[in-house]
Amino acid sequence: MRVKSLLRATGPAQNLELSGWVRTKRDAKDFSFIELNDGSCLANIQVIADTGLENYAVVRHITTGAAIRVRGDLVESPGKGQAWEIRAASMEVVGAAPEDYPLQKKRHSDEFLRTIAHLRPRTNKYGAMFRIRSRLAQAVHGFFQARGFNWIHTPIITGADCEGAGELFRVTTLDLQQVPKHNGAVDFGEDFFGKEANLTVSGQLEVEAYCLSLGRVYTFGPTFRAENSNTSRHVAEFWMIEPEMAFADLQDNMDLGEEMIRYLVNFVREECSTDLDLFCRFVDKSLPATLDNIADNDFIRLPYTEAVEILQKSGQNFEFKPEWGKDLQSEHERFLTEQHFKRPVIVFDYPKEIKAFYMRQNDDGRTVAAMDVLVPSIGEIIGGSQREERYDPLYRRIKELGFNPEDYWWYLDMRKYGTAPHCGFGLGFERLLMLLTGASNIRDVIPFPRTPNHLEF
Repeated sequence: MRVKSLLRATGPAQNLELSGWVRTKRDAKDFSFIELNDGSCLANIQVIADTGLENYAVVRHITTGAAIRVRGDLVESPGKGQAWEIRAASMEVVGAAPEDYPLQKKRHSDEFLRTIAHLRPRTNKYGAMFRIRSRLAQAVHGFFQARGFNWIHTPIITGADCEGAGELFRVTTLDLQQVPKHNGAVDFGEDFFGKEANLTVSGQLEVEAYCLSLGRVYTFGPTFRAENSNTSRHVAEFWMIEPEMAFADLQDNMDLGEEMIRYLVNFVREECSTDLDLFCRFVDKSLPATLDNIADNDFIRLPYTEAVEILQKSGQNFEFKPEWGKDLQSEHERFLTEQHFKRPVIVFDYPKEIKAFYMRQNDDGRTVAAMDVLVPSIGEIIGGSQREERYDPLYRRIKELGFNPEDYWWYLDMRKYGTAPHCGFGLGFERLLMLLTGASNIRDVIPFPRTPNHLEF
């Protein structure tokens, strides 16, 4: 039996078996009280062991962190705050935990727990975090499947740089001690794929091919960026949610992004309420108000040009001066959402020079049909656009940015054969978790964070 099921019992039961890890133990004269947790929920169940057990002497030496198996009866608990407890008939130590078990105290800093990422899910906070992460991933699929989207498994190894930033992890089988060269440069012709290959930063380009075949698609999987950035918002390996819709424009894109965020906020509040309550009480006491704000208010839709004007007239002393033609910084995004509008904001129609090559150029020749969804506490959580469906403007833009059109022949092909207006966006799964739990560091919402100079558990 699982602890979660036992705590929901409607009556006593006999001859049950459960297993888990000891959170705490205290001994009386003839009894031992064990708080047992098996990871199924935040709460523990109390196990009462007495001198009637054959191995009670062993039980007295059980320590925090030990894995045990218990057989006994579920009975009403006379103690406060719990309806049921287990009266043990037998107890077995499956795995002992010596005195150097590092989770002896009830509270540990996040910094310390990152050094033992393999053990931190045994704490209340991180057990709750990763149960929420699991349920939230399920909810993402449920959201899209209910709306007729098909999940596409896009490749992790790619030859294209979707973002154009060049911050890619290279994939190679070349002998790094004897790298083959041609005219002084690495000869990738001798590599496994016969050309340069990298880990993907996005599945967008590939999923577009299926968008223009199946109509509504999405990809949800790991992506990678070799950005040497040690901040609370960046990791080298992260998960992205990327939908694409055919016969749809930027307005449809904004509608979908807003609907999705509101749906996922409500899902976590309703389906993960117990785990979420831990974060509301101990991590961010303003979290309930933040989530209410997102769920209950329509998102403001604001052209980039107007956003810059608001920032320039705000009287705020920003670290980065807001100027037309420059990307919005986190401090700008949070000012718009937390101080000026006090609700989520969707900024759209950005200058083309600061956006990717695949975004549809507007008729003004200066901007593209791009949009970013900004939310309080986080800033940007979604970035997307209507894609450039016209062959000639896309080809020219690829050339303007110094890319080789031959590397995107198949992407251009889709603009030759039955092209159609289409749009999509990327939502960082970890940033979504930060929003929903109030976590301030992205390293605390992913099981094993990968950052510069850190590849340990």
